[in-house]
Amino acid sequence: MRFHRTAAARALRSALVIAATLAGPPAGAQIDTRWPQHSMARPQPPVVDPGRSVADTSHPSDAIVLFDGRDLSKWRDAKGGPAQWAVRSGYVEVVPGTGMLGTTQGFGDVQLHVEWATPTPPTGEGQERGNSGVFLMGLYEIQVLDSYRNPTYADGAAAAVYGQYPPLVNASRPPGAWQAYDIVFHRPRFDASGAVTRPARVTVLHNGVLVQDGVELSGPTANQTRPPYTKHADKLPLSLQDHGVRVRFRNIWVRELGEREP
Repeated sequence: MRFHRTAAARALRSALVIAATLAGPPAGAQIDTRWPQHSMARPQPPVVDPGRSVADTSHPSDAIVLFDGRDLSKWRDAKGGPAQWAVRSGYVEVVPGTGMLGTTQGFGDVQLHVEWATPTPPTGEGQERGNSGVFLMGLYEIQVLDSYRNPTYADGAAAAVYGQYPPLVNASRPPGAWQAYDIVFHRPRFDASGAVTRPARVTVLHNGVLVQDGVELSGPTANQTRPPYTKHADKLPLSLQDHGVRVRFRNIWVRELGEREP
């Protein structure tokens, strides 16, 4: 499905995201265990063309704008100090070696919009090319990667729930082109003893194309392991990853969702 940046197209995309939001956490898909984590033998997601992209920096009236292209006042580094990434002409760029960025504000259930672009010309292959990540609550990663004609393990491709779910399709644009994630995330719920009463769930649109459909997370995301849930706060910062690559981000906003019970 194509989402062009006309008023009608924006309304259609918003309707899809809002529908997922109002429906609450759906019955989540389960992790497919037929392949080991990060297996190169796992089938690659089918490639689709997401259509044309036209810059549009608008946002909903109730959104919290986390980065508007001008400063990083709503972000901090991993140690709680000032953010060290480089703010340039309307975007922020990873400065390799400075570490992850986290929001000064914590979030739980959210609708998140973030745009990103990988370096051009591309360098490296597989996980070395355009690697970064968007972390919900600092724990649950939606992979950022240059997946345009760049095979890697399917559960580490762009828009994968890292190490858990490959994207349904590969909707990547070429390196250097701006891409968008629209994410609806419902945090995990815990009882007083710390046991999980409801796992985290996530829906992701990559460049307007549905790539994660209410999947149920097994726990925090990690490399070569699937750690179990550990009880944590209801709201934690969102994070962006420094993976040693100069990935760019812009137009980042979030809408807090009500704490809806099933």
